[in-house]
Amino acid sequence: MNTKSKKTVAFLSLGCKVNAYETESIEESFLKAGYEVKNFSEPADVYVVNTCTVTNIADRKSRQMLHRAKKLNPDAVVVAVGCYVQAPQSKLEDDDLVDILVGNRGKSEVLHLVEEYYANNREIDLKHNVIRSGDENANWTYEEQEVDEAHGKTRANIKIQDGCNQFCTYCIIPFVRGRIRSRNADDVIKEITSLADKGYREMVLTGIHIGSYGLDVDGKSHMEDLLKRIEEVPGDFRIRLGSVEPRLISEGFVKTLSKLTKICPHFHMSLQSGCDTVLKRMNRHYTTAEFTQSVELLREYLDEPGITTDIITGFPGETEEEFEQTLEFAEKIGFLKVHTFPYSRRSGTYADKMPDQIAEQVKKERERRLIAVANKAAERYLLKFNGKSERVLFEERIKGRDDLMIGHSDRYIEVSVPVSDLSNENGTRNFVTVDDLFLSNGGDPAMKHIMVGRVLAK
Repeated sequence: MNTKSKKTVAFLSLGCKVNAYETESIEESFLKAGYEVKNFSEPADVYVVNTCTVTNIADRKSRQMLHRAKKLNPDAVVVAVGCYVQAPQSKLEDDDLVDILVGNRGKSEVLHLVEEYYANNREIDLKHNVIRSGDENANWTYEEQEVDEAHGKTRANIKIQDGCNQFCTYCIIPFVRGRIRSRNADDVIKEITSLADKGYREMVLTGIHIGSYGLDVDGKSHMEDLLKRIEEVPGDFRIRLGSVEPRLISEGFVKTLSKLTKICPHFHMSLQSGCDTVLKRMNRHYTTAEFTQSVELLREYLDEPGITTDIITGFPGETEEEFEQTLEFAEKIGFLKVHTFPYSRRSGTYADKMPDQIAEQVKKERERRLIAVANKAAERYLLKFNGKSERVLFEERIKGRDDLMIGHSDRYIEVSVPVSDLSNENGTRNFVTVDDLFLSNGGDPAMKHIMVGRVLAK
């Protein structure tokens, strides 16, 4: 493709880190084919939207972005990719503003499909390759994609797994992503080696349910083996795990982690509720006692690990007493950060048909109360680090505070220092030791729960 005929393409990734990774991989294929990448808000010849269907709001956002693309350039080829395409309720086959549909199989073929569409003067139907959910999902194999250059300056997402077998009652993902399948370990190591050679300092292992990586016939995960292999990859980088569940956190697993020098002592464990009866209605596969045991193991073998989580408020049937149990449990665990979500009904899930749906104002009021508890817990955790040092990978300037750089420590503590403290030699692609940390919100909302420190001259 010569310069005069170079086509332009724009990308938008909605939803999770897995989508972000897949979009980066698709973008690289277009770049290698000679396309010029534009911002999604600009006119382009091709628009690729990697959609999300985790909530009804995500459905609406996916439709809006696809339609916005066509408004930006009515002559553009609009490609809908991913989870919303898979969802039966999308009816994108009937949407005249979308030209090509690609479900959760065939994402590595997006460039080929666009080129085929152009070669046939747009006279072929490329909406036929939507793969609907059903028994066939059990036979899905892992579709290899890779990323040579991550979008972030410092951090790279590494997809190691796809699909889910958990079938939580509120979740549509197993129906649109299919069953569990894992990436070949050699391919994971190859990609991490390449990214480490290019100077990336953090590798985030991501997937739909990474605790099931390499799941064998006996139900045993092979995540531990993969982490040992990644540890042996040369380079100064750290490994951060995506969301894990309590059943992965056995004593043997944690002992292994404690011996790995590259693993971050930060674990995102999605709780969803601190009440056992609600967890049962959600079809979560653990109890609060098991969750607590996992946290205790992490704290026994690792030094003050950062524990983050997700919690849903107002799940169908949640009583005030059950919600109070969640508040008490969140306070007891002492999370570094809690991502809160008022329950969102999702058509196609079992929870959508449950009785005793909670009013929106009650969900939001409970979320407000949960945030207050979470904020106090975060401050208690962060105060442990007053006057101490943390190793930080800096990423960007704080919004509204161009004089401050912000990054994350190994424990996922947000840390800021003056931009002037960071020389060219220890810029955003290197780990920096920040000393004399202190927690001071200072009345500035932009600085809430951010540790402030200084970089000592070397």
